[in-house]
Amino acid sequence: MAMSAPSKDMTPSRAALYGYLIGRDYNAAALPQLVKQFEAFKAKQSKTVPDVPFQMLTALPLGTAEWTAIARHAPWQMTRMNLNTFARHGVFSQSNMAQTIANRLSNAELVKKARVFPYQLMMAYRAANNDVPLIVREALQDAMELAVQNVPAIDGQVYVFPDISGSMQSPVTGERAGGTTAVRCVDVAALVAAALVRKNPSTGILPFESKVVPFNFNPRDSVMTNAEKLSKLPCGGTNCSAPMAELNRRNAKGDLIIYVSDNESWVDAPHHGRFGGSPTATMVEWEKFKRRNPHARLVCLDIQPYATSQVKDRPDVLNIGGFSDRVFEIIAEFAAGRLNGKSWVDVVEKISI
Repeated sequence: MAMSAPSKDMTPSRAALYGYLIGRDYNAAALPQLVKQFEAFKAKQSKTVPDVPFQMLTALPLGTAEWTAIARHAPWQMTRMNLNTFARHGVFSQSNMAQTIANRLSNAELVKKARVFPYQLMMAYRAANNDVPLIVREALQDAMELAVQNVPAIDGQVYVFPDISGSMQSPVTGERAGGTTAVRCVDVAALVAAALVRKNPSTGILPFESKVVPFNFNPRDSVMTNAEKLSKLPCGGTNCSAPMAELNRRNAKGDLIIYVSDNESWVDAPHHGRFGGSPTATMVEWEKFKRRNPHARLVCLDIQPYATSQVKDRPDVLNIGGFSDRVFEIIAEFAAGRLNGKSWVDVVEKISI
């Protein structure tokens, strides 16, 4: 296909750039300054690291000085995602670099601009190895406290049931060669509970395994501290109906219940219709709770979804498979009664791919 000739009003610099990009002849002297810097750096004619996306530089033989220059000018998200890379290349051994990066990560304006959510920061915190200085890892916790402001507040009395059973110790991604995440399912359960407590201090937290495990959740503790404490509780089997039964025993009032689990309940429902028979024990307890709280809603967040679930979808019940920071928004929409079959389609269509 023939290419149209450059317009008559095209500047020499732009004409040279187009030729450079598509592999045509071009006037090197007319190239934009940044492109000249990049080419000079590639040709080892300059030691000044050009201010280009760092992915354009990683195929080059970069040393500590070059990586330090990249880190010094890196945007917020790139910094969060490359802490181990910076450590591996000696960036943190350079004067003031640990403090510089810590200041960037905990900068309220930059966190707000990045629109970062807690799960992204938990992933960074868990993935950071011991070569990443403590001051930088603590900055991730500071950023978490800022990012939790992006979690929607939910009206009414909320209860969160984080599953702390043995199966929840597995990685969120499952075991995958070269792709296993450092974040475990129990970490996600703890994060959801901690984030919702921070935005909704009256939220009730009932951790469970084969039974409900007593736990004092301090809303004034940092999100990461609460998540760490919850994830370290003793674990056992799985009884998904246990926390709901406990609320019924208390004759508790509530508007929203959120399970965060893998929903593999082996204790209470070996023959309770997991494959289409009678209702599960969890569903039986939910019906009891509904009779007392007719407007209540139930969310079952299944971090590692399987073919079965403890409860079936209906207007007052929402099953969510997998986890991302979008979950907080979806839960808030459902709790407010704005999520149904049609709005589910709207939510999906708004997701950028």
